[in-house]
Amino acid sequence: MVVSANRLELLQIADAVAREKSISRDIVLSSMEDALQKAARSRYGQETEVRAEINPKTGEIRFSRLLLVVDQIENDAIQILLTEARKKNPAAQVGDWIAETLPPFDFGRIPAQAAKQVIVQKVREAERDRQYQEFKDRIGEIINGLVKRVEYGNVIVDLGRGEAIIRRDELIPREMFRPGDRVRAYVYDVRREQRGPQIFLSRTHPQFMAKLFAQEVPEIYDGVIEVKSVARDPGSRAKIAVISRDSSIDPVGACVGMRGSRVQAVVNELQGEKIDIIPWSVDAATFIVNALQPAEVVKVVLDEDSARIEVVVPDDQLSLAIGRRGQNVRLASQLTGWDIDILTEAEESERRQKEFLERTTTFMAALDVDEVVGQLLASEGFRSVEELAFVETAELAAIEGFDEDTAVEIQTRARDYLARIEAEHNARRLELGVSDELLELDGVTTPMLVKFGENDVKSMEDLAGCATDDLVGWSERKDGETTKHKGFLDGIELSRNDAEAMIMAARVKAGWIEAAPPVAEADEASEG
Repeated sequence: MVVSANRLELLQIADAVAREKSISRDIVLSSMEDALQKAARSRYGQETEVRAEINPKTGEIRFSRLLLVVDQIENDAIQILLTEARKKNPAAQVGDWIAETLPPFDFGRIPAQAAKQVIVQKVREAERDRQYQEFKDRIGEIINGLVKRVEYGNVIVDLGRGEAIIRRDELIPREMFRPGDRVRAYVYDVRREQRGPQIFLSRTHPQFMAKLFAQEVPEIYDGVIEVKSVARDPGSRAKIAVISRDSSIDPVGACVGMRGSRVQAVVNELQGEKIDIIPWSVDAATFIVNALQPAEVVKVVLDEDSARIEVVVPDDQLSLAIGRRGQNVRLASQLTGWDIDILTEAEESERRQKEFLERTTTFMAALDVDEVVGQLLASEGFRSVEELAFVETAELAAIEGFDEDTAVEIQTRARDYLARIEAEHNARRLELGVSDELLELDGVTTPMLVKFGENDVKSMEDLAGCATDDLVGWSERKDGETTKHKGFLDGIELSRNDAEAMIMAARVKAGWIEAAPPVAEADEASEG
């Protein structure tokens, strides 16, 4: 078969577009067929079901009209009688479609323009889809590109097979790019949007630094050394925690490199950002002490329930531990995930003295004893009247200057005091209208009921409708600062797990949910 020049040109154009846009040749030919169909409808009528086919080998174009086989014609543009259809195809049945060949025709200027728009639109959609499919699996990678242009501080990067954007807030402060500059950045998001897929890059993302280390340190790339966490103040300072899976390899030394060559390569890419490389530890206290380097730490006190830690440093180390504008402690907090309070030795000593005086005063008032006895009890480590009331009598009698009778008297007074306080709380609870049924829940005390009543939680249904944050409060971190929001039971020691168990028990009692089966029964069922 002799193929005419215009048919060959059609196939050459399809090949060229497919190569240029990096899309399938079949997609280009399909978009051409759609364009031809649109042009044919303008020639034969918009109601007509026209199909255009391009032979992928010869480039031959064939037009056909589809007609629905019916018993009675309502629209002769798209329907054909069964008797007429059987002249073309003896096996035709009602409901079948019959294809009727249409003669070729010359395109006018307007149909040709419309056809061009269809092709452009279809090719653009295919290109966008290809770009999205290509980059959606590259989130979390470092990518290289050329700066194409800078718009309102946002940098548009040419990736060769697509465009990406580094928004102004994802650039390192005081960093300037000009068209033609090479740039490395971290792909943190790829999204489909109306104007096509958007590839978002970042040079301030903590993982950008982690990936740079993976490129410079073979041990990280091989998985021998693991980057556990990263905290950055972009362009200024950063901390990175690393751990080695091989005891013979020093993770910090490997990341620093010979004469600092490895870490210096990362510093240069990050515009001189100072990097502290911290050895990670499974022990939270050790890790936090390491994270506060270069400051020395004298003592740490952890509160695991609220993920908070108190760090005591020498007086002359306070400014070093906090850092300029709080930078060092803020980065250490982000790196470890703990809220860090820093005290000097003098401040801690003053606080301990204050707590000692408060406990002494509490014991004097509650037990009706003189200052010497109150101080003795406080210095022995007793923190509350409850501890005194329920401790072994022998432990109290062993205090220097006490005997068994004194110990019994102190415990009697402590229990009388607690009973009096309990009665006062119960009276207040009744005054607030808090239901007796809440007392049936494990762990609920009358001081808690008073707090519930003051916060309008008065029935089992009310407690069942609460969230854990409502009871114990929550912390919100924004711009490196942590804001603590108080809960209903603020001032009462209660862990998040206990608060959650209390709410779940209330939901069971209120009939909202069914009680979970006991663990032993669940194990037997699984064995059966």
